[in-house]
Amino acid sequence: MTGQFVEVVIAPAVTDEARRVFSGKTNVRVLTVPLEPGTQALDFKKVGGGLLVQTPDTMNVLRDQLKVVTRVKPTGQQISDLLFAWRVAKFVKSNAIVFCGEGRTLGVGAGQMSRVDSARIAAIKAQSAQLSLDGSVVASDAFFPFRDGVDVVAAAGARAIIQPGGSLRDQDVIGAADELGVAMVFTGVRHFRH
Repeated sequence: MTGQFVEVVIAPAVTDEARRVFSGKTNVRVLTVPLEPGTQALDFKKVGGGLLVQTPDTMNVLRDQLKVVTRVKPTGQQISDLLFAWRVAKFVKSNAIVFCGEGRTLGVGAGQMSRVDSARIAAIKAQSAQLSLDGSVVASDAFFPFRDGVDVVAAAGARAIIQPGGSLRDQDVIGAADELGVAMVFTGVRHFRH
């Protein structure tokens, strides 16, 4: 069968009539994947020569699940903005950095090889739109692997950060936030969108 193309059709259900139609096609395979109430649909992405299958990111972090890890504690308004930024970050491609403030998105950086580059791009986007980042908050879809990301967002004006935590260098990153007077909270879970 070298060089032959086989088409695969995936459906939650197949009628008898559809089975009859497809049975006459030699290079078609029909697979059923039932979607039952209460189950999560899968997210499919084509990747070089294969398929990435993942469950959708449906978890929402609540206020009482946040762990404050810095000496500076976020204000009530910052917590609200952090949770909003976290929800926005869910829909941004990885290495997501999202600046928010007063219930709105100010700048987004995504899809970079480096989280610090995403942070720089997010700040540039906000500045290009003439949006002030002074006093803003930042969400990162995954942990900051180094302090440089914290340095960049703080220099842009962010005063609070939400991130999953879990880096081998968490203490360095927390130390940078403490040094810069920035509040930081950990969610304990990450977003993952590719």
